[in-house]
Amino acid sequence: MSGILYVIGTGPGNPDQMTPEALKAVADSQSFFGYFPYVDRLNLRPDQQKIASDNREELDRAKAALTRAAAGERVCMVSGGDPGVFAMAAAVCEAIDAGPDEWKNVELVITPGVTAMLAVAARIGAPLGHDFCAISLSDNLKPWDVITRRLKLMAEAGMVIALYNPISKARPWQLGAAFDILRDALPPTVPVIFGRAAGRPDERMLVMPLGEADAERADMATCVIIGSTETRIIARGDRPDLVYTPRFLSAEKR
Repeated sequence: MSGILYVIGTGPGNPDQMTPEALKAVADSQSFFGYFPYVDRLNLRPDQQKIASDNREELDRAKAALTRAAAGERVCMVSGGDPGVFAMAAAVCEAIDAGPDEWKNVELVITPGVTAMLAVAARIGAPLGHDFCAISLSDNLKPWDVITRRLKLMAEAGMVIALYNPISKARPWQLGAAFDILRDALPPTVPVIFGRAAGRPDERMLVMPLGEADAERADMATCVIIGSTETRIIARGDRPDLVYTPRFLSAEKR
């Protein structure tokens, strides 16, 4: 008899941003698969089992979880943020697509969550108030020239751009290169938001103009949002500035 595989997101890290639906899935599950930091966010009972693994073992993790679920267990796959945004939901679907027929019969429940760009946007105002896109700067799963082409096209199209995986020890140069590409397509005054650890105790929000944007302000816990030519900053005196993109497009931009 087949079990069930829940695929959940823990949100950006603040426990209050984990959805009731995800919490219900945690309470119902027997075993938990995920990247170490994400699984460690959960308060598991003694009867629940944690099987954590490294961040680059997504497909193997998905296969192991599906094997248990196909054997009748109630299994939970844990992602950070939203499980469908650069996370484990796609890896699970990929494993099902290429796997045995018994995996296709597993009951699959994917719960929506709060992804990093939404958390950062909420902390700074409403930079995603109009059309936007999300691009991962990691070239582990796609070529760098594809990333650069997408950056250029999205900037030229007037999209606000949220950058995931902006920088790492293995990729210290890519965010700076991305800024150079965007500077060729956008005015230097366009706001750039560095949103680190949104909602967590070590949260840090910083806004800089694109012309001065410094890649060293980011790490892998940072989501970088680059505004469009429509994005505005509201100065509020002693209160933090608000950054937002109007819902309408001005006549001269149409």
